[in-house]
Amino acid sequence: MKNIIGRKSEINRLTEYLNSDKAELLVVYGRRRIGKTFLIKRFFGEKFTFYFSGAENASKKQQLFNFTTTLNKYSTANYPLAEDWQTAFVQLEEYLRNVKTKGRKVIFIDELPWLDNAKSGFLSAFEYFWNTFASAQKDIFLVVCGSATSWITNKILKNRGGLHNRVTRQIRLEPFTLNETEQFLKSKKIVMSRFQILECYMILGGVPYYLEQLEKSLGLSQNIDNLFFKKNAILRDEYEKLYSSLFKSPQKYRQIIEALAQKRKGLTRDEVSKFSHISIGGGLTGILDELEQCGFISINNHFATKKKYQLYQLTDFYSLFYLNFVKDKQGTNSDYWSSLTGSSAYKAWSGYSFELLCQTHIEQIKKALSIGGVVSYTSGWRSKEAESGAQIDLLIDRNDNIINLCEMKYSNKPFVITKSYDENLRNKLGAFVEETKTRKTVHITMITTYGIKHNEYWNNIQSEVTMEDLFD
Repeated sequence: MKNIIGRKSEINRLTEYLNSDKAELLVVYGRRRIGKTFLIKRFFGEKFTFYFSGAENASKKQQLFNFTTTLNKYSTANYPLAEDWQTAFVQLEEYLRNVKTKGRKVIFIDELPWLDNAKSGFLSAFEYFWNTFASAQKDIFLVVCGSATSWITNKILKNRGGLHNRVTRQIRLEPFTLNETEQFLKSKKIVMSRFQILECYMILGGVPYYLEQLEKSLGLSQNIDNLFFKKNAILRDEYEKLYSSLFKSPQKYRQIIEALAQKRKGLTRDEVSKFSHISIGGGLTGILDELEQCGFISINNHFATKKKYQLYQLTDFYSLFYLNFVKDKQGTNSDYWSSLTGSSAYKAWSGYSFELLCQTHIEQIKKALSIGGVVSYTSGWRSKEAESGAQIDLLIDRNDNIINLCEMKYSNKPFVITKSYDENLRNKLGAFVEETKTRKTVHITMITTYGIKHNEYWNNIQSEVTMEDLFD
């Protein structure tokens, strides 16, 4: 378990599962580059009874050849090349029966979706292996993993056939938090201020692979130019690969992502259909569900209204940055990002990205407000009255009869509440109370980088959360 940054919850869960007294089938899933394989390999110290990984775009014959070759490295039996997956799993069963070791037999099959190519028979053979043999062996700990989250969800977690309700454990691996990102950068001897880490997170998200590409000898702007804008930049082509690796028909998924990138405050289901040109009857619901499962979008529930008013928002930082600054900009200079800081495009993007960052660190915000132990619900709100045009991106509705109306502002210095902004806040508050008829007390909460400048208007704010709190 050495050299694992963060992931405390996942490590605790893996330890618990490993020490159970029954056979375990653990599914680990999450988006591409999130560190699934790294976590499992480091947790077990690569000491597996059997470890095998599928190969991308390989034929059934090639996958079976790889499987048998790998099995023979672990076994002394010298198994012949399996011609089908049923035979391959029979060979694996025979090998496992002959393994004489104390403790768990840990089997790790990585990139499972890549093994299930057309008419391969892989899934039915895997089901049979688990149901007829592995599930009855108390010493078996079978871990399966894959980046194609939609395949994992539909074929394994929601399986209606032989694997229905057979998965005993599951871990969805999420991006690093700001705190974990800071730990990761320190482990790589990369020196950044917290404000720089904030901007870095708003570009790369908490994706370990992306963070791994940063060079400690360069500043943040230079690193971003190298990763996205110089010739053969490593993350310039990642966008196409990202969606193609997760979804069999990625074009519709990208259409939705690109529609949401243009409408930063979010879209209702009907609006998503309109702007992405995908009809509600054309698989829209399934695509939205899969994008949410992968962590690319989130649903911002509308305060005190019906489901049809839910807003879908793009929450993948990399995709948002790519679509704003990289896509269709092949002629940019290698120092493009360095020269863009402070521009109107930068200000619009950074303001919205900071709002998303806050929404992905709700628990830290609640802790800063000392309401971590209070039952609460988060949502957004959009006025039905065209005249007011009021929208609130983050509300924390608490069981102690208080609602935090959160305003999120990104700035490289203390935020100044002007007379006009104070008036805007009061109008927004008034519209919310009037339309929702809430009887709860509403507190205006400012979430900023460096706090609020203490002028004649700041006393109208009931509570503050700063950048430092988000790193907790």
